[in-house]
Amino acid sequence: MFDYTVSTNERVEDAVNNLENSLKEEQFGVLWSFDIKDKLQEKGLDFKKEYRVLEVCNPEEAQRVITENQMTGYFLPCKIVVYDDDGTTKIGMPKPTALINMINDDAVHALAKDIEERLITCIDRSV
Repeated sequence: MFDYTVSTNERVEDAVNNLENSLKEEQFGVLWSFDIKDKLQEKGLDFKKEYRVLEVCNPEEAQRVITENQMTGYFLPCKIVVYDDDGTTKIGMPKPTALINMINDDAVHALAKDIEERLITCIDRSV
């Protein structure tokens, strides 16, 4: 599977706050939080579900992977989504290892695996 996704009974906003706190423990920061519902409604579209996309980054890890292979920048920053799925809040991300497989570089794959495990820990701690 290309993704890691979990469910929680928390509201989307609370899940985002919990996730942000968990990410800080692993030195990941939220560079950007994109509220898709608000943006689509702003454009006049009828979209009622809560759906947030967080772009997260650990600067030291970003430097490591880009130094190893500049094409890894195509996958940065990492994305984590938090959304309402018919009353259940889902938190998920594309697995860094799945994305990095497209580069076919063993050294970068090992770095991606470490980052993936840390992000999964952050997600799991937040639910």
